[in-house]
Amino acid sequence: MKNTRWIAAATVALVSAASFAGEMATKNALTLTVAKEIAAAAADHARENGWNVVIAIVDDGGNLIYLERMDGAQIASIEIAIGKAKTAIGFKRPSKKLGDSIAGGRPELVTLPNAMAFDGGYPLTYADEFVGGIGISGVTSTQDGYIAVAGAEYLANLAKD
Repeated sequence: MKNTRWIAAATVALVSAASFAGEMATKNALTLTVAKEIAAAAADHARENGWNVVIAIVDDGGNLIYLERMDGAQIASIEIAIGKAKTAIGFKRPSKKLGDSIAGGRPELVTLPNAMAFDGGYPLTYADEFVGGIGISGVTSTQDGYIAVAGAEYLANLAKD
């Protein structure tokens, strides 16, 4: 009798697992290697312009994967860059869009938790999937944005190859 119950329970578990496995999605995910490549593309753009910045790369959950503080970049930019990267992936749009919305008559957006409404945060996409965010801080907001775009474009171009 015990064996029969065990076999029945095992069969139900296997059938449930088999049907559940069919419902699981697969997705692309950033790796440390790719995060470093993205940061290198952004750093190259910064160096070409003589800008010293902090570069933060987060995954699709907003978890920090990689941080680079270029020589001479201000320490305060560490948390700002991370915040911009988290904002970009959290809202799935450039962080500047929040600032634009606030300036355009939506002042209530300043109350959003953990949102940085300055240029310099961009979502990272690969094969039309949001896989993370890049945040830059250290120069003007607009310049931070140019650097972030360089990193985001690097990853977008990898998907095209």
